Amino acid sequence: MPSYRPPLIAPSEITPESVYLSRRELMSATAAVGAGLLLPDAFAGTPAPGPLPAFGKSPLSASEPANTFEQVTGYNNYYEFGTDKSDPAETAGTLKTRPWTLEVVGEAGKPKRFDIDTLLKLVPLEERIYRLRCVEGWSMVIPWVGLPLAALLKQVEPTFKAKFVEFTTLLAPDQMPGQKRAVLDWPYTEGLRMDEAMHPLTILAVGLYGKQLPNQNGAPVRLVVPWKYGFKSIKSVVKIRLMETQPATAWNKAAPQEYGFYSNVNPEVDHPRWSQASERRIGELLKRKTLMFNGYEKEVASLYKGMDLRKQF
Repeated sequence: MPSYRPPLIAPSEITPESVYLSRRELMSATAAVGAGLLLPDAFAGTPAPGPLPAFGKSPLSASEPANTFEQVTGYNNYYEFGTDKSDPAETAGTLKTRPWTLEVVGEAGKPKRFDIDTLLKLVPLEERIYRLRCVEGWSMVIPWVGLPLAALLKQVEPTFKAKFVEFTTLLAPDQMPGQKRAVLDWPYTEGLRMDEAMHPLTILAVGLYGKQLPNQNGAPVRLVVPWKYGFKSIKSVVKIRLMETQPATAWNKAAPQEYGFYSNVNPEVDHPRWSQASERRIGELLKRKTLMFNGYEKEVASLYKGMDLRKQF
């Protein structure tokens, strides 16, 4: 991988000030969002998603009611299409999701390149209603449709050297106008430990609300790791690399004091600029307590036994 070039803007500008300073404005906006008043047309600049193959319901789903389709598709973090929450729904129509291939390489006995439509038929798809918690303090509950990442990785037969997994987003400034700005070191990259990647909760999402992913939500395939902050769940993935060493990740390179490799939802570890002890669910007025591991503590806490989660954040 090429060495990282420092961003041309300060880390404090990477997360817009409006996100973390305008708390009163956000409260008012949230109430309006709940009434459906402030959301943009979810497909103002993007094609409407098509149907998915048949899928079943997963017992791993959260019990909370899901956010509305308009909320999930109209309020997004996707810096490749702009830094405002409404930008992706308005501008992501430039993304071409067919043809699309997902390459799996590195420490694998049988590296493969998967066509997206072949991927949809790899294993039976499942709908999983997962919580999403973003580092800025907002959250949603989203009905993803996807397949376990483990099912894909088993296809390539990871070697004993495969300790980590690196994910890479499409690099296409002509389709992703945000990549023309040095907000991050493009293309966007993320990573997991191998045991995190193979955990049953970790999925490759290909749809939501029973339809293929809209462009603004990471079409045609994205990662979803529900016990971690949202930026770990990389969108529009084109490459997965199995590695022996820990990969560099986009936000950790940009601001390592703010964004650690693990990025587990932990209310006891504050972001340097704000508390993570509470969150505001989109569509609700009042804040709620942030749950350890985003409410998935029972399922994933054993992955981090013996670790100092304040230092390895």
